[in-house]
Amino acid sequence: MPSPSLPPLSGLRAFEAAARLGSFARAAAELNMTPAAVSYQIKQLEARLGVVLFRRLARRVELTTSGDALAPAILGAFATMRSAIAQTVERTQDELSITTLPTVGAAWLAPKLGRFRARMPALRVRLDMSVPTADLGALDFDVAVRSGRGDWPGLQSHLLVPNLFTPVCSPDLLAEAGRCLRGDGPMLPLLGRPNWWRLWFGALGRRDVDVDGAIGALFGLEHLDAAAAMAGHGIAIVSPVFFQRELLAGRLVMPVGLVAADGRGYWLAYPRTQATSKKVRAFRQWIVDEAAADLHAARELLAHIVEVAPAPAA
Repeated sequence: MPSPSLPPLSGLRAFEAAARLGSFARAAAELNMTPAAVSYQIKQLEARLGVVLFRRLARRVELTTSGDALAPAILGAFATMRSAIAQTVERTQDELSITTLPTVGAAWLAPKLGRFRARMPALRVRLDMSVPTADLGALDFDVAVRSGRGDWPGLQSHLLVPNLFTPVCSPDLLAEAGRCLRGDGPMLPLLGRPNWWRLWFGALGRRDVDVDGAIGALFGLEHLDAAAAMAGHGIAIVSPVFFQRELLAGRLVMPVGLVAADGRGYWLAYPRTQATSKKVRAFRQWIVDEAAADLHAARELLAHIVEVAPAPAA
């Protein structure tokens, strides 16, 4: 025999409140309804079930035998739902979920997150690294770090660092890479985005370079390009702000002191409805300060920035 379908939730909700509080008036106040509306919902429920659930007395209501039999299960079900919702809200408030580009996450953000957690020790951080930029508002994350112009619909955006790119290589290739890039020596394998290479060579005044023919490998991620360059497999083009540790430690070097900027940037973005969230405000202040400090520290590396036309899609 098939199970009977459940009655409308509105009637069950009115019954639960009235049974728990012993009053249609108190149930109405809790549910932000009128007593007449509560009474109507319960009458609809009684009609659906074919039983009378309450005795309507002069100044109060009492559960009937049928109502008394139904009440424990309904009250228990709503108590379970309230507890589950409270736990979900608590977990949401205790966790900051971040979606970021893989290179930003691996090379720049993850090494810094310990400092943020020192500020907010009770807040758990969940970091997801992914590339897609479409429909950021639909992603199930509190904040996102993405590249672009910061004009995503429905999101509040804060510029972290401008989109900068420059060639880097291992120290062993420094002299050879410099001659290669200036056109004074044989071409070495190029690593990284072809469109960045074209824009960078254009800023250098070299528009005759066959970039596609010189690309040695396409890893698709800057931190992999940088790793290959450190291993001596070619010259990578990367965002220097995200690789300051490697540059300062001498694991990577800049063979030509020219940095290109294409008018785009790396942005912190989050739904406008989250603008007043304590955890989002704390993370926003922290990451904006971190980015500003890194830009200041890189002022010598970035002394020669050339603005170029916006890069087309790779």
